[in-house]
Amino acid sequence: MNSQDRQVEAGTAFGDSLSRFFQLTRFSHTVFALPFALGALVVAANGRLSLRVFVLVLVCMVCARTAAMLFNRLIDWSLDQRNPRTASRHLLIPKAAASLLLLLSSAGFLGAAAAINRLTFLLSPLALAIIFFYSLTKRFTAATHFFLGLALAVAPVGAWIAQTGHVDLAPLVLGVGVVCWVAGFDLIYATQDYDFDRREGIRSLVVKLGITRSLRLAQWLHVIVLAALIAFGFAAGLGPIYYGAMPVVAIALVYEHRSARNLDVGGINRAFFQSNAFVSAVFLIAVCADRLAR
Repeated sequence: MNSQDRQVEAGTAFGDSLSRFFQLTRFSHTVFALPFALGALVVAANGRLSLRVFVLVLVCMVCARTAAMLFNRLIDWSLDQRNPRTASRHLLIPKAAASLLLLLSSAGFLGAAAAINRLTFLLSPLALAIIFFYSLTKRFTAATHFFLGLALAVAPVGAWIAQTGHVDLAPLVLGVGVVCWVAGFDLIYATQDYDFDRREGIRSLVVKLGITRSLRLAQWLHVIVLAALIAFGFAAGLGPIYYGAMPVVAIALVYEHRSARNLDVGGINRAFFQSNAFVSAVFLIAVCADRLAR
């Protein structure tokens, strides 16, 4: 084998390893929380973003989410092996590699937060603790879906603090919306594991309430999301362009619930990924368009 062939083989192996890492951490799902963080950043900066803060917030987001997903995979390593839906996860990368990557991503988050401002530095260990804590909650509370929402709600609040150096009402209102949004779509997603969770004694509102009532609760949570997004507009002083996007968000949420109500895996996955990625993208576009129009 000549040197060129070895380079090609090494490149192929690296690409395969990177692909398996992205599968393990569901990197594509970064599109859920990231637009809310960037939207909060745009509003806090009144449309005049600092490149330095933008890059550091982006690094914080990617590192924090990567650390959270790796921690979740490590905590649930044996549990995932018993679940037919997740049985192949542990084959993607070795456990030791996942542990090392967890340490590196956590350090990356803390370092980037320290480089932003004093308050982000002081709050960064708390933020990391919150996003890790979600992975433990399924062992003692059925409200685990809301803790997942809280973990993602850290993003817009943190982005606002990164820009302003303090907390305001607007990001807290947006955070409430994110909590309800995530809890709602996680309830839909959790219906796939209803039988497994009952058998394993996993605490989940889907197990506690049943599938029908859980889907109804998800609908009400998404009604609250729409109200919270409108309230965020008032608190942040947004204008007609932003409010004009709210019916689009409402339509996407309705589509999500219609897609999921038959409980087929394809419908649930469409509801989970396509609809929610669309909602977060519409939010970010509406915020940016509103600020640029001023």
